[in-house]
Amino acid sequence: MTTALLATHAPATDATTRPAQQPTQEPRPPAGTWRRAAGLTYRWTVRLTVTLAVLAFGLLAVGPHVLNYRTMTMLTGSMTGTINVGDVEIVTPLPVDQVTPGMIIAYHIPIDDHHLVTHRVLTVEHGTDGAVTVQTKGDANDAADPWKAILQGHTAYQVRAVIPHLGHLIQALRTPVISQALVYGAPTLLAGWLLLSIWRPATPTDTRPDDHTQEDQ
Repeated sequence: MTTALLATHAPATDATTRPAQQPTQEPRPPAGTWRRAAGLTYRWTVRLTVTLAVLAFGLLAVGPHVLNYRTMTMLTGSMTGTINVGDVEIVTPLPVDQVTPGMIIAYHIPIDDHHLVTHRVLTVEHGTDGAVTVQTKGDANDAADPWKAILQGHTAYQVRAVIPHLGHLIQALRTPVISQALVYGAPTLLAGWLLLSIWRPATPTDTRPDDHTQEDQ
């Protein structure tokens, strides 16, 4: 009698090894994206520069002739806290007989070189001949001005608004280097902006495959 011995076989193990996962690299934006971003930045920079130049030109050159105001730059610190050095004042005319204490006015001092100052009115005196005499004081000064000024003519100029730091920009624009750069650079920027607005490369349209599918034979 023959007996058959059945040997137990161990289960086969998977001898193959899986390759290590390679780190995935983040896709880089195509070169065209950088070009478009650079072009967009350039266009908006030029637009902002041109807009600011037009606004400054309108405020300082056109506005005084159209809206009857004047602009002045504060050069001293006598009004610091109210009007700082480098601020631009917008002043409008008013009849001298309407000047009242508390107003900030611009006028020529009656001594020395008769330069223009902007100070606050402390007292107002009306003469029998119609002359208006004021005493003023700078807000940052400890004492009143050591003079009384007769306002010349029939018009005084009252400060209506203050634009902070604009005077520093005006002074910088008057330097030879900046002024020359504006003379030649501003037209160049404007021409470049116009060319970019007129000529723009056509955006390639995406081509899509036909919706028809081919059946496997």
